[in-house]
Amino acid sequence: MIRKQSVLLCTAVALGAILAAVLPQAVLTQAQGNPVVTAVPAEGDSSDDKQSSGKAVATFAGGCFWCTEAVFERIEGVDNVVSGYIGGSVDNPNYKQVCSGRTGHAEAVEITYDPAKVEFEELMEIFFATHDPTTLNRQGADSGTQYRSSIFFHNDQQLEEAKKYIEKLNKTKYNSKIVTKLEKATKFYPAELYHQDFFQNNPNYGYCQAVVVPKVRKVNRSFSEKLKDK
Repeated sequence: MIRKQSVLLCTAVALGAILAAVLPQAVLTQAQGNPVVTAVPAEGDSSDDKQSSGKAVATFAGGCFWCTEAVFERIEGVDNVVSGYIGGSVDNPNYKQVCSGRTGHAEAVEITYDPAKVEFEELMEIFFATHDPTTLNRQGADSGTQYRSSIFFHNDQQLEEAKKYIEKLNKTKYNSKIVTKLEKATKFYPAELYHQDFFQNNPNYGYCQAVVVPKVRKVNRSFSEKLKDK
């Protein structure tokens, strides 16, 4: 099943996730009915608090956050990955609002990592290798500004590293120009609980099999030395 930006699909995904929690043996298929589902957002820590504890924070948007989350959760030195929304004009947005494309938010992941174990440039390498940074506001069949490719930088060092890395990739790797935006990190809103660890909790979900699994396999193959539990 390919994800489409519509209110119906947003509601269906929410219902499917809830059914999976209640009926763990059930296969996630087409949801029945269109109930209004309200989920409590996951709590997020302040990025300032994380950085003061010796950890660092990176925030990437590269299409569906189920994919990006699944990729970075596998990387050694990454302590936590939270799926959420950033870069928009509405406070406390929910999935249905972001799906509409009218809030300006991107689906993104906030990564807390240990810079002594994995560097920001290494995270960027994985980020660019696991999505298409040359398509504007689109990843595969997922289209809209909420699926834009963007690095939300938290400080000047991240900004400069990102500029240099993109310049290098434009010269050496891609035939089409990279359209990844560099945006100053604003308030990050963790997504609803059913989005967190979505691939881990729903590996047989149609979208996961079609879109997430190939990205995870690519990470396993191309970055085997950077994986946890090697």
